[in-house]
Amino acid sequence: MENKEDRGYALTFKLADDSNLVLSKYGEYLYKNLIIFAPSVLEFGGQVDTEAISKFVDNGGNLLVAANSAAGDVYREIASECGFEMDEESAAVIDHFNYDASDDGEHTKIVVSPKNLINAPTIVGSHNTQPILFEGTGLILYKDNSLVLPILTADSTAYSYNPKSQVKEYPHAVGRKTVLIAALQARNNARIVFSGSLYFFSDEAFDSPVSKVHGDKMRADLSGNKALAMHLSEWAFGERGRLRVSRVEHRRDGETATTNTYTIMDNVIYTIEIEELKEGKWQPFVAKDVQLEFVRIDPFIRTTLIHKTNGVYEAKFKIPDVWGVYKFKVDYDRIGYTRLYHSTQVSVRPLQHTQYERFIPSAYPYYVSAFSMMIGVFLFSFVFLYYKEEAPKSKGD
Repeated sequence: MENKEDRGYALTFKLADDSNLVLSKYGEYLYKNLIIFAPSVLEFGGQVDTEAISKFVDNGGNLLVAANSAAGDVYREIASECGFEMDEESAAVIDHFNYDASDDGEHTKIVVSPKNLINAPTIVGSHNTQPILFEGTGLILYKDNSLVLPILTADSTAYSYNPKSQVKEYPHAVGRKTVLIAALQARNNARIVFSGSLYFFSDEAFDSPVSKVHGDKMRADLSGNKALAMHLSEWAFGERGRLRVSRVEHRRDGETATTNTYTIMDNVIYTIEIEELKEGKWQPFVAKDVQLEFVRIDPFIRTTLIHKTNGVYEAKFKIPDVWGVYKFKVDYDRIGYTRLYHSTQVSVRPLQHTQYERFIPSAYPYYVSAFSMMIGVFLFSFVFLYYKEEAPKSKGD
């Protein structure tokens, strides 16, 4: 496999059954990434077990695992903790229509088209044109786990079974439900890549030509294993697809100063700058689907942020006519990228008594009635005070 020391990693090699195996000391983890390429191990040595590996991932560690048909129960326990299900021991992925010319007759060294890769260039790269060699066991993903991703799937003619046994029961995995390489990005952005084939990462697979026997007779001077393995390892170890917020501003339209208190019906400008890690450097992130929510328990406003320049996104909107405590919230969760979440709490108050309109158009009838009553009372008072009736004349006058 590619030399990771050239990418700035310090590698520590240990036997899987080493009695001194530890992942942490004094509450601090010794490693950020863990690679397990030991499918023949029955039990890990030292203080490493399935529970320790799960805690390592829960604390943000990344995991790369490769199995094969001989993998034991410890591998199945790890897969189960990650949301995958491995087939029984000795089972392999078999495809009688898509196998390589170098296969030993059991049709377990299968040729997989790059079209079977997940549509996520951040994870698998964007220029996968070479066929892929795979020899190992199959996986099934738990449907109720929305965090798992099928990175590479088998063709519709494949199935997972023991190649040395006659098929008497329905296979564990059939067709495109047979997952060859799976991944998981946890809610804490820790990443796991689980391959059913150790051969996939071998130098033999990297340097081997591909010659498919049947069908379209796909051929290539070199397999696509090395390029795909490089992309997968870069993603798994956090070299690709990482996002961060570098700057956030919000203010009233027409003002320059940021405030934490707004008035209902204010016009607001919200600005956020997002960066992506590329080739070891933080660079502006460009996308068209970043959204902003203005939330008070439920979103009152949801709008798409407009990309201005250099990873700066902006939104303009009017605060609703409902006062309370709100949040500016950006929650960006896309396949292949770390989840980007940022929220800023602000207060929205009602209008002050000096801010209300003096004369409301809808109240004009009431104004007219009030003034007409005042005029009427004035006229009545004037008549009442100054009008005099002449006294009636007597008969003697």
